[in-house]
Amino acid sequence: MAIRNVLRMGDARLWQSAEPVSHFDTQQLHALLVDLRDTMQALDGAGLAAPQIGVALRVVIFGVEHNSRYPDAESVPVTVLINPVITPLGEAMEEDWEGCLSVPGLRGLVPRHAHIRYQGQDEYGALIDRSVSGFHARVVQHECDHLDGILYPMRIRDMTQFGYNEELFPGREMQDE
Repeated sequence: MAIRNVLRMGDARLWQSAEPVSHFDTQQLHALLVDLRDTMQALDGAGLAAPQIGVALRVVIFGVEHNSRYPDAESVPVTVLINPVITPLGEAMEEDWEGCLSVPGLRGLVPRHAHIRYQGQDEYGALIDRSVSGFHARVVQHECDHLDGILYPMRIRDMTQFGYNEELFPGREMQDE
């Protein structure tokens, strides 16, 4: 349908909590998902949340196949996740670099749960229930944070590990996630 503008940090809509989806398999929901997919693909992202395009619904999409932006990352299945619930599986945390389409040009070292279980529904209302770790778990947590008005810089513990891509990684071309 359309490639949508991604809201940037500072836009008040990104700080709001999104509303649950109550009706599945609707024309409006399918149109939103097409816009999310088109926007994510056009920007070569790993995921995108509805609030990032100004829609305050608890809807995220994510997925990574052999993407040159994530050369060391394992594949993450393309997933529509609606009304997600994340449950940490253990106390283990991992720090890794994150970027965001809503925070362009910057990266930060972000702690995330190493192993999680996520549950929710797909666009038809079918249940999704997965236990994941690594990059997959990081992507899901990052995208679902958007549904609660949280951007990754809010999770950074050491602000010396937050900055512009070209300063943190000289000579490397980095794109936003």
